[in-house]
Formats: sequence, C-alpha cells, structure tokens
Amino acid sequence: MPASTHRDWNCTAIPWLYLHMAIEIERKFLVSGDSWRSGAVSTDYQQGYLAVVPHCSVRVRVADDQAWLTIKSSDSGLTRQEYEYPVPRDDAESLLALCGPGVISKTRYLQTCAGHRWEIDEFHGENAGLVVAEIELTDENEIFEKPDWLGKEVSGDVRYYNAALSARPYRLWKDDT
Repeated sequence: MPASTHRDWNCTAIPWLYLHMAIEIERKFLVSGDSWRSGAVSTDYQQGYLAVVPHCSVRVRVADDQAWLTIKSSDSGLTRQEYEYPVPRDDAESLLALCGPGVISKTRYLQTCAGHRWEIDEFHGENAGLVVAEIELTDENEIFEKPDWLGKEVSGDVRYYNAALSARPYRLWKDDT
C-alpha cells in the first residue's frame, strides 16, 4: 500500500476512532447559594474508576438507561484528552461493581447562561455537601459570562477531580479548604 493512502485508510476504516476522540477544555467552580436550581434539568449519575494511573483514568458511568466508558488524561490544566464510548447498561453495572467503595453518586443539573451550558454536580454520599459547576469551552482563553451563583474557581485543584473524590472523598478534607 503506498504511503499516501495509509492516512486515508486510517480515517475511513476506523471512523469511530475519530468520532470519540476529544479535547476537553473545562473550567470548574464551586457553587454558592441555590439560585442555579431554578429551571435546571437534572439526571442522577453513578460513576466509578476502574483504573487511575499517573497519566490517565478509566471511568464507567451510568445515567438513566445509558452508560459510558471514558478514558481521560490526568493533566492538571484546563485542557485534557477525553475518549468516551457508550456501553450496554448491564455491562456498566457489572463494571461498577469492580470499582469498590469509591463509586461516586451525584445529581447533574444543566443550566444555560449567556449561551453557555453549565453542568452543576451536586454530590451525595461520602462527597455530600460538595456542589461544583463546570463549563466546557472551545478555547482556554474563551470569554464567558460568570453567573452570580459561581464561587471560587477550582479548575487546577486536583482534589476536585472526580477520580480524586473517588479515592479521597470530600468529607475527609472539606474542613481544610
């Protein structure tokens, strides 16, 4: 096969690979007050970590009748690699059972503000009391309107990563903040 067609083969023979590759640019904030709840749509999630190693984590997540397997880089900046694939709900439930006691339970609320979608996660169980808002951006320097319910930015604080909360829940360190 000529070298010039090798690249074409990759793009056409494995199109699903390119559909699920993503760069996630995300900023994360603590939430203050309850005004964000007005008009928000919610979904309950359970997620666990099958592996957390220095460069990435492998997560299984269940919401309603859907489930996903996600591989995410562990970079501490705003930009991270994320690969997400749908999996059968029954398979995901079996995988969650392998995750042990660190399974995270949370309710995700969706809220729109000035054309941006915010995901507000209210954690339960060992992480109860923690409410975090995330916004995905197209560029690290993208300007966006900050709703009045946003608190301190915690984008670079790895303690607020879900993988970290799975291993060391919020209740163990919330008084240190």
